[in-house]
Amino acid sequence: MKNYTLKVQDIRKETEDTITLCFKQPGLKKIKYQAGQYITLSCRINNRKYNRPYSFSSSPLSESFLEITIKRVPNGLFSNYIHDTVKIGDAIEIMEPMGDFVFTPTDNVTTLFFWGVGSGITPLISIIKEVLISNKHLNVVLTYGNKNPETTIFLDILNNLQKQYASQFKVFYFYSQCKIIESKQTNSHYGRISNEFITTLVQDINITATNHFICGPLALKNTLKDILLALNCPESNIFSEDFELVKNPKDFEDIVSQNVQLLYKGVTSQVLVPKGKSVLEAALDTGLELPYSCQTGNCDTCKGKLHKGTLRMIGLSKNRDDLNNNEFLLCCSHPLSDNVLIEI
Repeated sequence: MKNYTLKVQDIRKETEDTITLCFKQPGLKKIKYQAGQYITLSCRINNRKYNRPYSFSSSPLSESFLEITIKRVPNGLFSNYIHDTVKIGDAIEIMEPMGDFVFTPTDNVTTLFFWGVGSGITPLISIIKEVLISNKHLNVVLTYGNKNPETTIFLDILNNLQKQYASQFKVFYFYSQCKIIESKQTNSHYGRISNEFITTLVQDINITATNHFICGPLALKNTLKDILLALNCPESNIFSEDFELVKNPKDFEDIVSQNVQLLYKGVTSQVLVPKGKSVLEAALDTGLELPYSCQTGNCDTCKGKLHKGTLRMIGLSKNRDDLNNNEFLLCCSHPLSDNVLIEI
């Protein structure tokens, strides 16, 4: 895993609670990334190191800076630190780009649908900009939900892209707290993205020739997948970016608090893992600075090797058939026995 220290070249205000950090590329060897991927920021807050992944809002084809867009989260320690503390000229440590939420062109796909809510637009706009520049034969459709136009991140950018790529790019806005919508705004709707709208939008096209990129609440993702699959969209054509682990309380019924041993950099530490917390969460709470990034089981940064005992991974949204039988992602791993020994 490569780490970099990048300088904040600019900070751009997108909405009242959202900013974009623009990082200057290293002078000698530029960081390569794909539209839709993310980088992980590392900051020390109150004498503890925290890592948080943020999707690129830039595209390698359209921006010279590395740009990430961060929305202030109520009581969010890391996002509030970025908003309140980081200034132009500051240097921030980042991990190399990661993630598989990217577009790969195929001959049979003619239309790309993007579905997002709020800050879920971040990886979507990265891919959209890339596609509009490099795949002019593809139709691109974005459906984007927000409270109102004032909270709509990248509204001006999206409007400009619609004008620039009028024959290729369409956007539909949904506003859940804005009842007054000008009649000329035929692409704006009051309320949330509805089942009826989704069905109407996709039912008259060749669904097998579409790709769908989803970044938003779990309910939206599940609804979209159910509708698309019912219309015979291949599951392999549906992609989603997940920001949280989905935990079923039933998965924890046979789990109790356990002590585990962690071997990291030649030092063995004993950590109490309370029921409901992952091995990674418990270790970080004790002050151990273990490597981690996404915290959703989608990367390999927190991978460990199990030498003794039994673990269970809970909340994975994607099958991880790339892991060996003794390899576990600590961000979603929970001990099932009292003799667990893990090497990181």
